[in-house]
Amino acid sequence: MSNPHESQLNYPLGDRLPAFGEVIEVAPGVRWLRTGLPFALDHINLWLLRDRDGAGREGWAIVDCGIAADATRAAWEQVFASGLDGLPVLRVLVTHMHPDHIGLADWLCERWNCRLWVSATDWNAARMASQQTTGYGGDSAARFFASHGLTDPDALDKVRARRNYYASMVPSVPGAFRRLMDGQRIRIGDVEWQAIAGYGHAPEHIALFAPSLEVLISGDMVLPRISTNVSVIDLEPEADPLPLYLESISRLTALPADTLVLPSHGKPFKGLHERIAQLLAHHDERLAEALAACAERPTSAADLLPVLFKRTLDLHQTTFAMGEAIAHLHALQSQGRVRAEAGADGVWRFSPLA
Repeated sequence: MSNPHESQLNYPLGDRLPAFGEVIEVAPGVRWLRTGLPFALDHINLWLLRDRDGAGREGWAIVDCGIAADATRAAWEQVFASGLDGLPVLRVLVTHMHPDHIGLADWLCERWNCRLWVSATDWNAARMASQQTTGYGGDSAARFFASHGLTDPDALDKVRARRNYYASMVPSVPGAFRRLMDGQRIRIGDVEWQAIAGYGHAPEHIALFAPSLEVLISGDMVLPRISTNVSVIDLEPEADPLPLYLESISRLTALPADTLVLPSHGKPFKGLHERIAQLLAHHDERLAEALAACAERPTSAADLLPVLFKRTLDLHQTTFAMGEAIAHLHALQSQGRVRAEAGADGVWRFSPLA
């Protein structure tokens, strides 16, 4: 969603953005860089944290990596040449297993002979996804979307053809890692960071909060202008991720209201509590719209697309939108507000409970 309350957030850097391959300091010892993505959402924010290893060697920790692509590697090489003050990378931290976050982790760890830090759940999910297509394309994904009403033959053919989709952006994942867990405190250089697990967007997403800096690296859990994708995929077809996501972001209101939020997409901002309130209200509105649609007639996830998304969607956006529509229907089902029934055509449709 485009944020209709943009003026209620504060962007301390204004419209300033780092060019690809350049860095901007956003807090003491915290640098911001961006790399491109081949989607409508055309960039990801990555972070450098001033670090020191156990032997006292000075260097940097990387947070998130970008997808495996020549342009991303070239941007990183430019950063290595001019953005690290001549110091090495000492470790790589990844918020979660989606390709734009973990795609180049193996390359970076090999390049600098350092360790990957990530939640155990997302390390395992990334390892599995890089070796098969479940949940990200291929026949299983096409069958799953068809069972929720996606009938366009061209779209389904394109989903089936994406058999190497995840692996094309994450060709390999480091074979060993250091585990990140909720509540864990990690000293990176002179700053202590707290790991905060979040659910609903990824299996075990880890955000990082530095109390001394009042800085939150939010990953994809809180974004300033768009809502985080919360999807059901064929790997876990009965999943109910939306309540998990809403509970996860609600927990973040325990952080100071003036926290500087460093999101994975969009600009660094202040106004964390306001943004969380906006996101909670957004999903309340979407749930109400979905329930109203179901009250008119038995409704599939595909039927909900024009209700929940008021714009033309490309294939990449359609797969995310289908996952989100299913997530909203499952949330209504778990709340006891709708029931699901498979029709003679094999499509799941949802109707209000009497």
